[in-house]
Amino acid sequence: MTDLKRKALDYHRLPRPGKIEVALTKPCETQEDLSLAYTPGVAQPVLEIEKDPLAAYEYTNKGNLVGVISNGSAILGLGNRGALASKPVMEGKAMLFKRFANVDAFDIEIDAPTVEAMVETVARMAPTFGGINLEDIKAPECFEVERQLQEKLDIPVFHDDQHGTAIIAAAGLLNALEIQSKTLEESRIVCVGAGAAGIAILQLLLALGARKENIALVDSKGVVHSGRDDLNPYKAEFALDTSLRTLEDALKNADVFIGVSQKDLLKPEWLKTMAPKPIVFAMANPDPEIRPEVALAARDDVIMATGRSDYPNQVNNVLGFPFIFRGALDARASEINMTMKIAAVKALSELARQPVPQVVLDAYGLESLEFGPDYIIPKPTDPRLLDVVPKAVYDAAVASGVARI
Repeated sequence: MTDLKRKALDYHRLPRPGKIEVALTKPCETQEDLSLAYTPGVAQPVLEIEKDPLAAYEYTNKGNLVGVISNGSAILGLGNRGALASKPVMEGKAMLFKRFANVDAFDIEIDAPTVEAMVETVARMAPTFGGINLEDIKAPECFEVERQLQEKLDIPVFHDDQHGTAIIAAAGLLNALEIQSKTLEESRIVCVGAGAAGIAILQLLLALGARKENIALVDSKGVVHSGRDDLNPYKAEFALDTSLRTLEDALKNADVFIGVSQKDLLKPEWLKTMAPKPIVFAMANPDPEIRPEVALAARDDVIMATGRSDYPNQVNNVLGFPFIFRGALDARASEINMTMKIAAVKALSELARQPVPQVVLDAYGLESLEFGPDYIIPKPTDPRLLDVVPKAVYDAAVASGVARI
């Protein structure tokens, strides 16, 4: 067993198992405390909530509570390991909600292998929460689970593997395009990986102004084109009428490579065929589609981003979901819509252009850091995230009519 594996196991096991606990927010010491916290006093908020369901936001923790829910069918890069095996990941997600945005979260692992079972189970427990964060559910089922729950529920339902990744990637891509003197509207984009993250990234880029005819989606069988008869509806949305068939074909003169697939998929010789000043977001974890040192050896004009913390420009979902939910919860939003997602993209993009606080430099052992090829996405330790992103999401919720406060 490697030292890292041993440290990881010890971290989760010692000095007590797990990463989260429940804490009290009210005194519970005296007879009066007990009479207010439980019977008979607790009857009063019960009656108020019966009269007005929105009163639950006033008298309970609903407005600051998110359910982090998975069936374990697509855990990180480990695949379908089952509901129980997803618990360390869901605990970790709950931990990050609390650490970065002071959002309380319960991790809930559901033995529900079908869309129908997942939707029914989550819908029945939804009154508990102010929002639902879906996690590690395999595609294409994840799209249908999210869609049906969004239709059924009056609280935000957000599949972070889709939209969290999309929001952070889009924010970084807008900045990279500016540095490379390119525009989203005119750029030719190749996306490898047609699962949850890949589809969501492309849908968000379309909403931001990308052109569908400039996007080539590539899955394990090659380019997604109109002549294929094996496409689910989500892939079919991006089917091109084209003679392109392979990733190598698609990359010629492309401006942007987006990878949410598997390691070493982007060959250096293919990178050399991309357009001048290419942008490569190689986000497969733990090993990217091409390592930055390999990419830079092939092209000294490339801007790189990965999903790893040991390289510049990490596409890290913790930049998004805690703050997006913070803004949505504060607005008592009924959903997280495209307007709110775009607001988060623009807030993150703009923040990376601002001077970096000393606390961030200290956290990363840096003397300086400024907007440029090696800094297109804010760092997770940036304290300004909590001020900037929730407010942008809150304002967008109000502007788009889904806020209830």
